[in-house]
Amino acid sequence: MTPEQRTPEQRTPEQSWPTHWPKVARDIADATADALAAVRAANRDGLLVAVEELRGLSFERVSSVHAAIVRELLEDTHPDGLSSEDVQDALTACAKSTIVWLPDLDVQALAAVYTGALGISDLEDDSFRIGHGAYLRSAVLVIGSLSTGVKKAQSAYVIRAIDEIARAQTIEMP
Repeated sequence: MTPEQRTPEQRTPEQSWPTHWPKVARDIADATADALAAVRAANRDGLLVAVEELRGLSFERVSSVHAAIVRELLEDTHPDGLSSEDVQDALTACAKSTIVWLPDLDVQALAAVYTGALGISDLEDDSFRIGHGAYLRSAVLVIGSLSTGVKKAQSAYVIRAIDEIARAQTIEMP
């Protein structure tokens, strides 16, 4: 369901985004919130629909937002610093909690999300190899898994990521 097709009753509190955002930012936030709701509910069909919604948007923009969310979640869940073991533990926890309701889980795609968000691998190369849909699905699975260990609402991470990207894009380089 596209954001325009939602009635006010279908919008969750997480889907009340800043009014100064352009439509594309609100669409990314809405589609991400839909995907995260499906992950929280372990709803395979809902996740498929939400990932298709994400695929209808700019992959570069969506993946940038998702990578920023993953980075901030990793920072919040590992305030004393992140080790390779921490990343491995996060990947394992995500895979174990997801495989029970999503048996076709691609663990390599999950790993690519972590390494891409951390700048260890090239996001474009990984997404081309894995496929945009699988990459986007894995990103929301990672976000859903990491967000179980924090007190902040998932929407706060979405807002912060989009605002940070917008701020970075308005700074002129010398």
